[in-house]
Amino acid sequence: MEFKRILELKPLLQRKSTFLLGPRSSGKTYLYEHTLKPARVYDLLERQVFKRLSSRPELLFEECEKPGELVVVDEIQKLPFLLDEVHRTIEKKNTRFLLTGSSARKLKRSQANLLGGRASSAELLPLTYAEIPDFDLMKYLNHGGIPRHYLCKPDQIEDELDDYTALYLKEEIKDEAITRNLQDFSRFLEIMALHSGDELAIENFASDCQIKPSTFRNYLSVLEDTLVGFQVPPYLASKKRKAITRSKFYLFDVGVTGFLAGRLPLKPKSELFGRSFEHWIALELRAFLKYRRQKLSLCYWRTTSQFEVDFVIGNEVAIEVKAKALVTEKDLKGLKALAEEKQIKRYIVISLDPQKRKLGPFEIYPWETFLKELWSGKVVTPL
Repeated sequence: MEFKRILELKPLLQRKSTFLLGPRSSGKTYLYEHTLKPARVYDLLERQVFKRLSSRPELLFEECEKPGELVVVDEIQKLPFLLDEVHRTIEKKNTRFLLTGSSARKLKRSQANLLGGRASSAELLPLTYAEIPDFDLMKYLNHGGIPRHYLCKPDQIEDELDDYTALYLKEEIKDEAITRNLQDFSRFLEIMALHSGDELAIENFASDCQIKPSTFRNYLSVLEDTLVGFQVPPYLASKKRKAITRSKFYLFDVGVTGFLAGRLPLKPKSELFGRSFEHWIALELRAFLKYRRQKLSLCYWRTTSQFEVDFVIGNEVAIEVKAKALVTEKDLKGLKALAEEKQIKRYIVISLDPQKRKLGPFEIYPWETFLKELWSGKVVTPL
């Protein structure tokens, strides 16, 4: 099965060099190999390439001969100091670089040369609905969006997810010496999977993990820096009702989350199916905003009086997610409360309803209809 990725590298690289970041196995190498024709590729996972450039980084400058050629450095976080030579080569030879990586942590912590305004950045996320031919919802919720995982046979997926998690813990956490206590971090990762999509109650979560709140915050930053987790901040523009100020936290993939939380295989109509369904919609919304380069925030709204709306995109649209086949008036309490603030333009419920319909100003969408309209620019107007 071929996946046509939404992220296009050529337009980015026509402007300037680009950092392409993304979680492990999200398809960065496949994308550049199948869409670009670089003059040369330096894969820092290859031992000999790593050894040559680590002992003599100026080789990069010396080997880039033709002005304006395109060069790829894969897994740049393995040699952060190589960015000084990248900088020099851009300045002296007008070389364009694609710099890929699965973690921004080592680049940040090593105070690497991030090239100032000489490079843009992009993120490649797990597969989205719009990238998968003949999309299968139950398969996606059980397998997730890592290309290799989505293509897995059902009897192989748990082993694949287990291998993926072990590789992450070994190469991103242990080998980079992020923590000396891998057991604590593994327990933390499982707790975050169980609470993916929940508000960040740091003191409580740290207690569940049996670690200090300060250690919990550090581990949380590790998930963000290694691109396997992200925060959804609260929507605070409401005036009639006081909003909760804690963020929610999501892991980057529903398959990995389900495996770590011990929820697989999911069954339709179950509570766990509902959690995974909402999580997946969060990932689709995030991917849409990133890939379309929309400068709109993805938030959620919850009040101290317990009214809640799952997602709010800027002041454009408020979205409630219901994993049920018949949305009724009682499912609209949060949207009705937010509508009283008169801040948002549209109010949408994404559901398992078979047909699109309206309940007053509230639009009820079958999930597939919603996603088709989202990715075609009919929900949020492209900038």
